[in-house]
Amino acid sequence: MTSGPVTPEIFAEVARTRPLPVATAALRAALHARRMLLLKSLLVRVERRHGALPPAVRRRFEEDWALLERAERADPVVVREVLDYPTTGAWLAELLAAPDGPAFEERLGRLSGVAVAAALRAGCRFTTTCPLPTGTLSLPGIGLLRCAPGPARLSGRAGVVRLTDSAGGTVLLSGAAPEVLGPRRVPHGPPAWSALHMLPGGAAVLDDVDPYRVPAGGIGPAALPGAERPHSDHLAWITRWRDALALLVTTHPGRAAETTALVRSVVPLTPPAGAGTPMSATLRTAPGAVLTQLPADRRDLVELLVHETHHTKLAVLDELVPLRRPGDGTLHRVGWRQDPRPVSGVLQGAYAHLALMDLWWRARTGPGGDWTWGRRAAERFEVHRDQVGQALSVLSDSDELTPEGREFVRSMGAHHGSLGVTARQSG
Repeated sequence: MTSGPVTPEIFAEVARTRPLPVATAALRAALHARRMLLLKSLLVRVERRHGALPPAVRRRFEEDWALLERAERADPVVVREVLDYPTTGAWLAELLAAPDGPAFEERLGRLSGVAVAAALRAGCRFTTTCPLPTGTLSLPGIGLLRCAPGPARLSGRAGVVRLTDSAGGTVLLSGAAPEVLGPRRVPHGPPAWSALHMLPGGAAVLDDVDPYRVPAGGIGPAALPGAERPHSDHLAWITRWRDALALLVTTHPGRAAETTALVRSVVPLTPPAGAGTPMSATLRTAPGAVLTQLPADRRDLVELLVHETHHTKLAVLDELVPLRRPGDGTLHRVGWRQDPRPVSGVLQGAYAHLALMDLWWRARTGPGGDWTWGRRAAERFEVHRDQVGQALSVLSDSDELTPEGREFVRSMGAHHGSLGVTARQSG
């Protein structure tokens, strides 16, 4: 039924939203396998078009690819972190979908930043010259360099990278992990360095600089763009994240561990125009990134993180084990949204809300003395129990699910039923 790191037993536990370390490890392995497949597809495409690429583009690719391979040989663990970072996936998806010609060649230049980030993290020694027509070099998971447009010379040694731009400005970056990366010296003019802010209690970063963090068309019906520095309010995010993580640890330590293992970045979106639930999203091409406006309090952020983490889990799993096939476009009503949803949306929503039901069940007693959390959890559990049950009925009757998808929904239903029995017995 399943292949690779996701065994039938792990498949069933993932369907039940169980935050088991073995399942988390399997999903991360599946994500990495998918990322390596995309890189191989890129290499094959470049090799097939070798003679059609401009010589400068071809040489740049070959140098970047060689540097990436050297970094991988030096420290495969940190290079894997760079390759598996969410925006690397978003870039690869956009690059491979681009038509041959200038659109493909322009996006191919991003490989320089990926290779330099990998070499910096791995502590490799290298010297290269990157053409930076826009005057920016994005290092995924690390930060963004802004400098004078034109060729920039980079040299790396023992985890230190020196960049000298076309105007003669120089900046020195040091360190082998994001939390200690930063400029040793920044001159009065360009280049300038914007390091990502680490979020406490894990390896996630607040990504408000990467060009691939939000699609060009924005997020949601309002086409929300990503918040830009200095308007992303990193201090508020760090405080809210720390408080939310503490509440999640108290409520369900296993789910807190799963969240910190799978969430690699939080991408702040522009603030809402008025009051209401913050907009959030997970991109299928960039699992592990939570795109959201700043929630009102730690309880909202806990629920949002659990919700989006399960979108990431389903996105990774569905790439490895397809759960549905193309349908006829039929839309279905679900209790948590006003607009009707296709089967894919019903599955995504039911899965995320099933995980929230599990969380709310555990929070009903108000852990840590937060009685408002317990009261809200009890109310939301009751509201969503019937809604999730109705969505599972829609999915069970659908002919758009693959055999694996039907098995997945059956396991979801079993967990939903056990939560319902437990709730009725306690009531």
